Amino acid sequence: MAVTGDHSVAFHVDQQVVLPLDPAIAAPSPPRLGNVPARLGFVGRHDELTLLDRAMERERGVVIRALHGLGGIGKSALAAHWANRRADRFNPVWWIGAETRADVDAGLASLATALQPGLAGFLSQEALCERAVQWLASHDGWLVVLDSVSDPGDVTWLLDRTSSGRFVITSRRATGWHGVAEPLALDVLDPADAVALFTRIATRRDGSGGTPDGAAAVCEELGHLPLAVEQAAAYCVETGTTPAEYLGLLAGYPAEMYDDSGEGGDSSRTVARIWRVTLDRIADDPHAGTMLRVLAWYAPDGVPFSLLDALGPPPAVRRARGRLAAHSMVGLDAAARTVSVHRLVQAVARTPDPRDPHRDATAIEEARQIAVGHLVRAVPQAWADPACWSAWRELLPHIDALAEHAPPETDTVQSVWLFGMAGRFLLGQGAAGRAVERLARVLAAKRRLLGEDHPDTLRTRCELAGAHRETGDTEQALAQALEALDRCLRALGDEHIETYSAWSVLAHAYRVAGNARQAILAYQAALDARERALGEDHQVTLSARNDLADAYRVLGDLDHAFPLCERTLERCRRSLGEDHPETLRAWHNLASACRADQQFRRAVQLCERTLEQCRTSLGDDHPSTLWAQNVLAGAYRAAGDAERAVALCLRTLGARERILGPDHPDTLVSRSNLAAACESSGETDRAVELFAGVLADRTRVLGTDHPDTARSRSNLDSARGRPRGATGQTADPV
Repeated sequence: MAVTGDHSVAFHVDQQVVLPLDPAIAAPSPPRLGNVPARLGFVGRHDELTLLDRAMERERGVVIRALHGLGGIGKSALAAHWANRRADRFNPVWWIGAETRADVDAGLASLATALQPGLAGFLSQEALCERAVQWLASHDGWLVVLDSVSDPGDVTWLLDRTSSGRFVITSRRATGWHGVAEPLALDVLDPADAVALFTRIATRRDGSGGTPDGAAAVCEELGHLPLAVEQAAAYCVETGTTPAEYLGLLAGYPAEMYDDSGEGGDSSRTVARIWRVTLDRIADDPHAGTMLRVLAWYAPDGVPFSLLDALGPPPAVRRARGRLAAHSMVGLDAAARTVSVHRLVQAVARTPDPRDPHRDATAIEEARQIAVGHLVRAVPQAWADPACWSAWRELLPHIDALAEHAPPETDTVQSVWLFGMAGRFLLGQGAAGRAVERLARVLAAKRRLLGEDHPDTLRTRCELAGAHRETGDTEQALAQALEALDRCLRALGDEHIETYSAWSVLAHAYRVAGNARQAILAYQAALDARERALGEDHQVTLSARNDLADAYRVLGDLDHAFPLCERTLERCRRSLGEDHPETLRAWHNLASACRADQQFRRAVQLCERTLEQCRTSLGDDHPSTLWAQNVLAGAYRAAGDAERAVALCLRTLGARERILGPDHPDTLVSRSNLAAACESSGETDRAVELFAGVLADRTRVLGTDHPDTARSRSNLDSARGRPRGATGQTADPV
């Protein structure tokens, strides 16, 4: 059954086969775990509460109820009141803001850290999200509220993966629930309940008794919408305004101040009126209006105080933040040091209106630029450093919101830099699809701002080609790489650093596309140009040598690979030192050539030496150390030492899951290589189980057509005794 209105209801049951869980996921929830907001002003809704009670009485299977209606109709209030009233029956009781898929992921990630606090700061958001879903799929007795769902498709994937527990969904959507829920629309409050709500808030705050004179007229003017009634009552108390005075203020600002209601309908116009009236009352504090307009460009929840601190002197900023909170325009979480603001208030604050002095187009544009500048100063520039990942994850939702709300034609140098950094971080986290979106926008902006042939534009085109390559879209990767190289050669010449990069990007694209011969030609061209311009021992030149040596090895041309590997290693050690990443890569390339030539003992010795160097210089958890462990495990396996290969694969996998998360591409490589090692040791059933899991994860994370997914499919077929697919590989490349 589903409910239409601010609170709708649905049932859904799905049966799935679940792989064995690790003990942490199988563990029960801490007692009385919950984060549902208190709704002290709730009144009425007796029929709806009864419907929720009856729906949740089913003893088996998952139960889903979806409450839907106009924004401000009271969906969230009803869901929160019911959930708090039933908190003794369910555990955990978890509230997730679900307006977008990204919000759902963030809410699930917060559930995962609440269930196991030790995960905070160590796993990616995607990994935390998956962990929470697995926990829900393996337990019952829980209640999850998915609040403000905009698109049923944003949550059906989650509903499909659970077979027990309880969901309450709130949404503005009255359609789209067929096959998921029987809709139940929420209407406005009864007039008596609206007055009771106004009175309860007003008397609780000022300590007076009885219904304030004029409360019924205010509720009537506000259309008995719960959100509007709540905000009006709070405004009257906080500012000392009587209901009659409040009506007079509303009369001066007609409904057309926010003509385009959008999804919020009448609620958007009502909130818009209250927003203007409130800012009129605190117009003596210009920081408050600026703060609200800046907040409008961020995600609605979890805005760090630090993103607002630069708006003025600390006392002024704190006062503005407090006054907005006092007038119910924002919410404050003092413990988390974050601000939240209602989505409709944000929508109004971002919408210029010449009749509203608080929504002047120039002021709104200035607020957008301030929001961009604060994010630029806040994001860590070391996006690849794991120590900075928690800060990036905190800020990324606000960068995403800015990209969503600001039209591409408004992009400036600052916002382009910000989106570019976000794209690189996403790519490093394995979220290549989202990285493509960000980098494509950056490229469009640089073409407009700098021109097609500016070095920065060409650099971004190369980055976008690399991101397409990581998604498995080799066609787009090659197209972007060829375009970048052609423009670099014509505009910059064959000895410009961006031209070197373009050659390398094109070579990588050819290699991933399976065209090793074209890749070698491109790698050789890149090397020749770098040697001419920079000399044989420059770091950039040695990187090109490593690329070319490995390409020869992949092609099977060991006659060229061996001497190039050995000369490159010698030059790297002499020019860059033993600890440099290019030196470590040169050791790896030589070891890989030895493996290809069946010199297994020498390959093991080289890999052991490289791993020891990494551990000594970089530490056990450094990405280069984990990479070296993965390489050594492959050498053990090739040499027939399956026992040591399995042990080292397990160690590497555990570290990568802890540091990168279970869905990171490097983690999936480690899991696949563990499967291959198990297959070599004769543990066929375990290998099949692991290969099947990797295939499922790669299909979900990377897509059906990604080369890594195809490799996993081939590996699984082989482990099951079927003919191998076109990739013909067991272990993943390291």
